[in-house]
Amino acid sequence: MKLKKNVAVSEAGLLFNPVTGESFSVNPIGTEILNLLREEKSDAEIEKEILSMYSTDKTSFEKDYHDFIGELSHHNLLEGHEKTKA
Repeated sequence: MKLKKNVAVSEAGLLFNPVTGESFSVNPIGTEILNLLREEKSDAEIEKEILSMYSTDKTSFEKDYHDFIGELSHHNLLEGHEKTKA
């Protein structure tokens, strides 16, 4: 899984999609996940990194990560996860 190259991410956690003009803000953990996605880390590598950096448990991380990836996908911010028109 990979963040689209044209999506800008600031250190403060602001995302900008130049294709749609939409912008989003994420918390520090979300920013870290975005950076790891840019580095093309696997889900397992991201999980290991986040669990070592933040005080959260594996179950909570997995739920929140799945929800976060779902939101990124919903907003067409991930490569290979474009929404198709019905």
